[in-house]
Amino acid sequence: MTRRELIALGALPLLAQEKTLPTAPVSVRKCETYNEDFYAIFSSMFDELGGLPKLVRNKTITIKLNLTGSPGLRLDGKALGLTHYTHPKHVLALTALLDRAGAKRIRFVESAWASAGPLVEYMLDSGWPVRQLATAAKQVEFLNTNALGGYSKKYVRLKVPHGGWIFPSYEFNSVYAETDVMMSMAKLKNHDVCGVTLAMKNMFGCTPASIYGNDSGVDDPNESPTSGRDQICHAGKRQPSKIAAPELDPGSPRISFHRMPRISVEVASARPIDISFIDGIETMTGGEGPWISPKGSFGGIAHARPGLLILGTNPVTTDTVGTALMGYDPRATKGTPPFHKCDNMLLLAEQAGLGTADLKKIEVIGGKIADLRYKFPMSA
Repeated sequence: MTRRELIALGALPLLAQEKTLPTAPVSVRKCETYNEDFYAIFSSMFDELGGLPKLVRNKTITIKLNLTGSPGLRLDGKALGLTHYTHPKHVLALTALLDRAGAKRIRFVESAWASAGPLVEYMLDSGWPVRQLATAAKQVEFLNTNALGGYSKKYVRLKVPHGGWIFPSYEFNSVYAETDVMMSMAKLKNHDVCGVTLAMKNMFGCTPASIYGNDSGVDDPNESPTSGRDQICHAGKRQPSKIAAPELDPGSPRISFHRMPRISVEVASARPIDISFIDGIETMTGGEGPWISPKGSFGGIAHARPGLLILGTNPVTTDTVGTALMGYDPRATKGTPPFHKCDNMLLLAEQAGLGTADLKKIEVIGGKIADLRYKFPMSA
């Protein structure tokens, strides 16, 4: 065997691993306002991905909304859906479309900020047309998954397939296991720690505060949580409730820039995403919510109008296209915007085998990234 043949043979496992990374097309649209016919737009985008009925007919669809932070926190007094929340017009159109496509049941879920109360009350505080949404399909449910909430009798442990970096598994409200199709509805936003927060990062909110929250019980879950998850997930200052698996390595770095990109990928691995939607019609830059300090990673927050809609069936390919549309290199490494102090979540997702972050291997339908790109901030 020649030296060249030997080198080629050694490279085969790497080539095989690269070849097996999942990929899927991503549909993009230029859309300037929230006054469009989203039923028709979403129907067309799903058709470009192979059609919605075959994905959802006779199935339970669980949709993770993005309702991060208190409804009382607003950017310049703007409606929440114009800055950092899922927009209710998108949810109304999607509900009607799913019903028409034959979905058996539609569940809207979120771990409502610092609360274990009914999700409906939280949505009403946010200005949502809940009654209209509740009648937009045959069976619609609204579930706050910060705790068991009375509709779930137990937590379910879902393992991280690749073994994990921080936790080997996660405890979830059982509704996340009792579903056929998982959808993440995200905003096109920066994240002060992770650089970007798109379909995968949105899934972090699936973790129940009763177990992973600052006031979670040490031995048993606290079924009335009232705080966030920064002590356990971000900073690693304590372990979750004993019902959950402990950390793999308590000696690993206790900083959010190390932990959060990894935890986000782990959660998206344990509870896989089947449909990823990213709203970039109007949003905010510089962080994930109005509470981000001007001293943050991007030097301040601002309202923005990228005028974009992004839809895909693989979360990594969808987030990769979203990141590129924000003006960033999806393969940028730590120290390069937007990943100023953290590892690139997209590359971590590749390591976990969730999908490819290589734009050359992703079919983009509906427009060219170069023509649609909206430049988000590079640094502080």
